[in-house]
Amino acid sequence: MAASMYRLVYYSRNHIAHDQALFASNIQKILEKSRINNQRDEITGALLFNAGCFAQVLEGPLDKVEAAFERIQQDERHGDVSLLALDPISRRSFPNWAMGFIGTSDIQAKRFAGIGASTGFDPSRLSGDEIHALLRDLAIEEEAA
Repeated sequence: MAASMYRLVYYSRNHIAHDQALFASNIQKILEKSRINNQRDEITGALLFNAGCFAQVLEGPLDKVEAAFERIQQDERHGDVSLLALDPISRRSFPNWAMGFIGTSDIQAKRFAGIGASTGFDPSRLSGDEIHALLRDLAIEEEAA
């Protein structure tokens, strides 16, 4: 019998040095390791970085998603890690993304400007559903490009 699927949504504060090269290197390391772990653990999802915060959606078997979240909480590059949602799901929103990274294109930057105006892109002011919808819509745009 297949394991039940869950979606976990969280945000955290960036604790990576603000040096651009160091930041880019750390993000690349996070993505490479996440993609390896997530493929192994049958987890899909997307990661957003903007304005000093990370927001992420993880989808997969409950035990694997919880283990990934525990690793994130222990990672010194993340601070003030806050769980926004952990819910059962019937299907994945990111079936093709072992870990997509959103937040670097000009189109995405413009989209975040509107979010920033209303929320200051303070993920603590967004619900898990709002972050999930934002990342899902951006992933669809990214795949269409």
